[in-house]
Amino acid sequence: MKILLVDDEQELVSTLAERLSIRGIDADWVTSGEEAMEKIQTTPYDLAVLDMKMPRMSGLELRKKIQEIKPHMRYIFMTGHGSAKDFYSASSEEGADCYLVKPVHINTLITKITEVLAQ
Repeated sequence: MKILLVDDEQELVSTLAERLSIRGIDADWVTSGEEAMEKIQTTPYDLAVLDMKMPRMSGLELRKKIQEIKPHMRYIFMTGHGSAKDFYSASSEEGADCYLVKPVHINTLITKITEVLAQ
């Protein structure tokens, strides 16, 4: 399994990637939607974990762009802003796979990754 983590908080995203790696999950990380699009072009990811609010490109906007080139990719969204209700109302037409509120506990993230990929 190959995961891409995208969050503008470098310390958070790099730490999550390191913790996933320790647990045997191959994870790359980037800090912008633009960097994510470059990685997506060259690496076959199974799932992307996307921050909802990032400068220049939100997680939902990034998902839409990724789906144009990788229609079968799966997604988990995370945010430190708003509520699950706000997320689901904004993303209902996007078909979101999962939503987590920051700070994300590593075991919760691993459980959600496993669940989303098993769907």
